[in-house]
Amino acid sequence: MTIEELRQSPTPPDFGPLAALWHDARGDWEAAHTVVQDDHSTDAAWVHAYLHRKEGDIGNARYWYTRADKPEFTASLDEECAALAEAFLGR
Repeated sequence: MTIEELRQSPTPPDFGPLAALWHDARGDWEAAHTVVQDDHSTDAAWVHAYLHRKEGDIGNARYWYTRADKPEFTASLDEECAALAEAFLGR
């Protein structure tokens, strides 16, 4: 699956972090956040950080970057979303 196929899919994928990105691509921040809130993996923590950065809550985003064991992303939100999708789709 490619990032474009993910965005065009009529249903979210089974993998939680990708499902969160699917919801986010549809403008449903709350649904995306709910998916990662209940997932304690480092992958979900990275998406969680992205979502809080997108929300503008940088302090909370930093907490989740730490939980994900990732450096704070400083490029654009679109670039981070692409990096997330690429990391997960590449598996």
